[in-house]
Amino acid sequence: MRLVHTADLHLGVENYGRTDPATGLNTRFLDFLARLDDVVEHAVRRRADLVISAGDAFRSREPSPTHQREFARRVRRLTAAGIPVLLLVGNHDLASLPAKATAMDVYAALEVPGVTVGRNPEVIRLETKSGPLQVACLPALHRSRLLGEEAGRLGAEEVRTRSQEALCRLIDELAAQVRPDAPAVLAAHVAVEGATLGSEANLMAGPEPLVPVARIANPAFAYVALGHVHKFQDLNPGRRPPLDYARGGPANAGRGDPEPVEGPAVVYAGSLERVDFGEENEAKGFVEVEIAGNEAHYEFVEVAARRFVTIEVEVKGEDPTAEVVEAIGKRDVADAVVRTRVISEREVTLDDAEVRRALEPPFWALPVAREVRERAVAARSPELTERLTDPLAALEEYLKATETPAARAEELREYAQRLVAAMRSEEALAYADAPAEAQAER
Repeated sequence: MRLVHTADLHLGVENYGRTDPATGLNTRFLDFLARLDDVVEHAVRRRADLVISAGDAFRSREPSPTHQREFARRVRRLTAAGIPVLLLVGNHDLASLPAKATAMDVYAALEVPGVTVGRNPEVIRLETKSGPLQVACLPALHRSRLLGEEAGRLGAEEVRTRSQEALCRLIDELAAQVRPDAPAVLAAHVAVEGATLGSEANLMAGPEPLVPVARIANPAFAYVALGHVHKFQDLNPGRRPPLDYARGGPANAGRGDPEPVEGPAVVYAGSLERVDFGEENEAKGFVEVEIAGNEAHYEFVEVAARRFVTIEVEVKGEDPTAEVVEAIGKRDVADAVVRTRVISEREVTLDDAEVRRALEPPFWALPVAREVRERAVAARSPELTERLTDPLAALEEYLKATETPAARAEELREYAQRLVAAMRSEEALAYADAPAEAQAER
């Protein structure tokens, strides 16, 4: 039995994009759709028995009709090829209240053939071309569904601890419902201990409950298909290596490989497309899984996600523009989202037009960021310390230390003089009507 496991598409992320004149759609939206097309084409070509989307198909809980239409078209291509699809609800898909519908619920309401929505913790039995498969669903859940009425009376740390306990109980209950007559997988949209986080950490609202690997790697399941974390990684790599271990092996950088436990591979497929520069060096893709009985092996399939490129230049010579242009020329920026950082020990002037020409033709180029590195300051003499109590004198010392160009220095002096004059004027007004004792203290 062959499964395709994907997650965290986040349709609707459109940063670093512009309107495509041919379609009228955002160019980054087209990037994300192209990556979903990669999944669909692979699943059709490989005659997959099931595609699992492990949550966060959309960026927000209320995707636009256009985003929903384009996603539905890809789902339809799968079902038309005889490949059933399981859509798990992720935290970005959740409605604001438990009683409200999610963007996925329309598939269940219309009873779309071949599409199953995993909105509740339950074990669903699916019939595939290769036989029955049990899918234990653990979608993202509102806090009130995990903790009940007491959720609003608990502190943040107690909420996290009790939510973790509740998630672990749900996993145990799902495992207990698995029957021995067909293989089973767990599809879950949760945070698991030991996972290496990426840009999704910036999207999380406070500390999240973390499920221990030993609890989610339940031997009742042949494979655990995770969503929520954008970096591909196997959190239990020691027991069941992937088909191509060298190319698709574990990715637990930063925390070390956890001690393997008895049970299945616990795999985050990761996101299909880069969201921002926090994912610049991450491989993007999805996972193909082969299941035989209660044994599963997998392979990570990398996709051609939009490249993000950071160019960092430490300017030292008299022609900073030439140094920046030379550094850009050494990098492949074609069709990439590019950011350039210029670091110097003093303020420098760049020929922005020449820098832009050097960056052609990127997909998107951010404005050049400039950073003036502070020089080490020698120990101050008592005379210098006394002079720096005067803000204008302090400014003069700064201008000399940083070798600020004359025109820029004169501009800064003018602004400083205005600020000092304004402050002294306000101070004089404040004390004009003060009692004699306060004026004496002044």
